[in-house]
Amino acid sequence: MNETDRRRFLKTAIASLTAAGLGTDVLADQQANPAGIPTRPFGKTGERVSIVGLGGYHIGGADDKEAVAIMHEAIDEGMTFFDNSWDYRNGRSEELMGKALSTDGRRDKVFLMTKVCARDYKGAREQLEDSLRRLQTETIDLWQFHEINWDVDPDWIFDQGGLKYALEAKKAGKVRYIGFTGHKHFAHHLKMLANPFEWDSVQMPISVLDAHFCSFQKNVLPECTRRKIAAIGMKSLSNGILPTQLKMSAEVCRRFALSLPISVLACGISSRENLRQDLAMARAFKPITEKDIDDLLAQTKEAGREGKFEPHKTTRFGSAYHFRQHGE
Repeated sequence: MNETDRRRFLKTAIASLTAAGLGTDVLADQQANPAGIPTRPFGKTGERVSIVGLGGYHIGGADDKEAVAIMHEAIDEGMTFFDNSWDYRNGRSEELMGKALSTDGRRDKVFLMTKVCARDYKGAREQLEDSLRRLQTETIDLWQFHEINWDVDPDWIFDQGGLKYALEAKKAGKVRYIGFTGHKHFAHHLKMLANPFEWDSVQMPISVLDAHFCSFQKNVLPECTRRKIAAIGMKSLSNGILPTQLKMSAEVCRRFALSLPISVLACGISSRENLRQDLAMARAFKPITEKDIDDLLAQTKEAGREGKFEPHKTTRFGSAYHFRQHGE
């Protein structure tokens, strides 16, 4: 990253601490809650969510009893954003989450998100019915089109009826808000945002490595901020590579991501230890300083230069469903 790029990135990051002419900033409007986990506004929806959320893919890898216990503890400790997807663990992740949310009014305590993999009308309808049944709910708070990782995906969603069905489902009360996700290339996100639709949310990789290569936080996040679209961060540890291979503290990596103007950071949690580490970080969260950002960018400049440590951008990484969908 040259000096001009570095300064541009710093300007974007530090601007998250001010309104910058864009209305109430997501960090400036961060609030404490009785459970001790801060909340932030979720775009222009009027909702508030915990700054860290529970990722559905990882929780599906725990055994049934432990997964449910982790989710119950997360809710009890004030984690209100739950992430999932129709294809995670062949539906197991949604089934476990539905089981966890089905008791003692817990469903009413979370902002529940799941994702749809189909691009066409019929497929989207069938997958939503699957998700509602597995999650044991009548309404999904946020329904996102999953893995916008191919250039044709935005065209398919608009032309094949996926978005048409999403709007019908919203009108019927089956979903409340509509968004999309992806982790391959920021250009696909910008193409989705260029279409004539007001998205409620966009989910994207947010990490210190992302700042250096094919950067979502430099190219997509400012557009979300400008349009008051809720930004959901993911892959803040780059699939575990930052703490295990680059020996960076998970807490520092999470803090870096949360210092940018995102509404919530989805965290992979598969154990009580993971959960409690993320809860402690969230409770004590303070935005990272400009000097710390500068130091982290310098520290990761070489590792991040070509995306070597971001396999979600540079390798065959993602849902088998989507590779089949695209004939790969």
